[in-house]
Amino acid sequence: MNTKIKVIIIDDEKPARELIKAYLKVYDNIDILAEGSNGFEGIKLIQQYDPDLIFLDIQMPKVSGLEMLDVVDNAPGVIFTTAYDEFAIKAFELNAIDYLLKPFGKDRFDKAVLKVITHRQRISGESLKRVIDSSEKSTELSRIVVKKGSNLEMILVEDVFFFEASDDFVFIHTNTNRYMKSRTMKYFQSHLHDSQFVRIHRSYIVNVSKINKVEKYDKDNHIVILNNNTKLKVSKSGYKLLKEVLGL
Repeated sequence: MNTKIKVIIIDDEKPARELIKAYLKVYDNIDILAEGSNGFEGIKLIQQYDPDLIFLDIQMPKVSGLEMLDVVDNAPGVIFTTAYDEFAIKAFELNAIDYLLKPFGKDRFDKAVLKVITHRQRISGESLKRVIDSSEKSTELSRIVVKKGSNLEMILVEDVFFFEASDDFVFIHTNTNRYMKSRTMKYFQSHLHDSQFVRIHRSYIVNVSKINKVEKYDKDNHIVILNNNTKLKVSKSGYKLLKEVLGL
């Protein structure tokens, strides 16, 4: 029976990946399966190998480590490696297996690995969401990463027409596409600029810049008509918020 810990390294800096591989050479019970240099490669490698543990850089071009993890279905254990984001370290301490602040030495690295060997920890999907949520509380979204098949797609927030609630998911509507995200409306409402996005209904958050018209459809109710002719209901409280933002 193979009891080795399966590891993947994801970091955009080759020297950082080489250092981790060098530090791991002394561990006979750890098997390095693959390495990736960005979030796009990372998601494919996780799907392909189902690792027990990943060493993950947070700040990477195009897709950050947190954005990549946000679309992972069955999250492996994570040891974060970072030279930045000190504001998020306390959250990682509470939820992740460990974090390594670059530049880190062999002694600090060994302490992190010992946690994995001793406990064979694996972050559940639910606790992973808490890691991401806690580290992004003050972060305004400028882009949203979604998974389409085995690929990742990047949606610029400015291109979103509206968000639509659907049970435990949210549909993100652009002009021509619809994407499903395992998030709540409350999450998006708290991470979007409130002068650009307004929750007009319990089911809808709309991009104000995409509104073409606001019309009455009976005595006390309104609808918004977007630039692509989509029509959305507006609740009474939503209409009040919309008027404030539009200056009506």
